[in-house]
Amino acid sequence: MPATKTRATKTRYDRVAIAIHWLTALAILALLVMGFVMTSARPGSPLQFSLFQWHKSVGITVLALTVLRLGWRLSHRAPALPDTMPGLEKLAAHLGHVGLYGLLFALPLSGWAVVSTSPFNIPTVLYGLLPWPHLEFLTAFAPKAAINPVVSEAHELAAWLLIALLVVHIAAALRHHFLIRDTVLTRMLPRFGSETR
Repeated sequence: MPATKTRATKTRYDRVAIAIHWLTALAILALLVMGFVMTSARPGSPLQFSLFQWHKSVGITVLALTVLRLGWRLSHRAPALPDTMPGLEKLAAHLGHVGLYGLLFALPLSGWAVVSTSPFNIPTVLYGLLPWPHLEFLTAFAPKAAINPVVSEAHELAAWLLIALLVVHIAAALRHHFLIRDTVLTRMLPRFGSETR
């Protein structure tokens, strides 16, 4: 069957999946840097305000990229992991990706909830151009003063979990590339010029 042949011969992610992966990676790096800087900046300073606005804009962008990435992933099969990988390692890789997907949804959504329940009620305008609504339905369950600390803690916890998973993810990719010398990393690296499907 043609589908079986495609599955068997596909050794790399396609260009769309690779582009979304690296755009998301850059956005996450920017978010983490901004997150650490803005929380240590002087409260109410212009720097903190500006970083918060950028953090919100990039966070919503990550949410959009993750929706796009999941949709693309569900409609386009990923290349199979190397046959030499033990079954438990393949399971760990699968669970790691599920965890990353979950956190890539949880972080922007919890951040959106933080902004929506903030007592400061500062409007969100993505990249200074597109007004973004608050999640007003949250206040139907409890006052903002009760919800905000909970979602703020959840957002911070999710950020630390993401950092931990990213460290494992990157370490595993480098291990496969430099120690095991298989295609786990190279199948997600951009290739300039012709690309083998």
